Amino acid sequence: MSQVKDLVDAIDAFITGSKADGTWSAIKASCIMAGWNNLNGAIQPLVGTAPTNFNFVSGDYNRKTGLVGDGSTKYLDSNRAGNAEALNNQHMSVYVDTASTATNAYIGLGGDTGIYRNTALNAIDVRSRNSIGGSTGSINSIGFIGISRGNASNFDARTSGNTVIINIVSNFANPQNTTVFARQSGTSLLADARIAFYSIGEALDLALLDARVSALITAIDGAIP
Repeated sequence: MSQVKDLVDAIDAFITGSKADGTWSAIKASCIMAGWNNLNGAIQPLVGTAPTNFNFVSGDYNRKTGLVGDGSTKYLDSNRAGNAEALNNQHMSVYVDTASTATNAYIGLGGDTGIYRNTALNAIDVRSRNSIGGSTGSINSIGFIGISRGNASNFDARTSGNTVIINIVSNFANPQNTTVFARQSGTSLLADARIAFYSIGEALDLALLDARVSALITAIDGAIP
């Protein structure tokens, strides 16, 4: 019972804290993919529509560290269209427990918006409403990684506790659904990472969301033997 209470308390603290921060209303689709008893629990939405599971099985799920891809066939379709948010009012984020091993997507849609591990850049490739990307952080960055665009001129990117401004203009809101562990509706750049959280929605303060998500994942880790 104590373990269940600790998990409920951790999620409640995340929601309550996010509301106090002013970030909760900006989250339109999200899953906490750790802490639950099984895979079905991990892909029940915290907010928004449930994702569609492509090829994940129970053995891919770890209660402490989340869901692991295979870099080949496994991904989640968030069922959240990329143009559900306005062109200049968009964010997406993930909590990566284990980095991928090749160039691939942690979360994205098409080639214009997403978070990618890019071996050619030797960095995290971040894109927001433009097929041209910027780079930030170590290629093997783990923990919270997010992007947020609140204007036409630039967007924020956050890795390893640091937020940088990427000076790339917006030009297109892709109508495809955002996918996790992949981009382009799961047809390319599939990741073999382990991911414990994702969110999609409107622009928000990445530092505030990072603090809440990181505290949530830490609390889940501490609650599970």
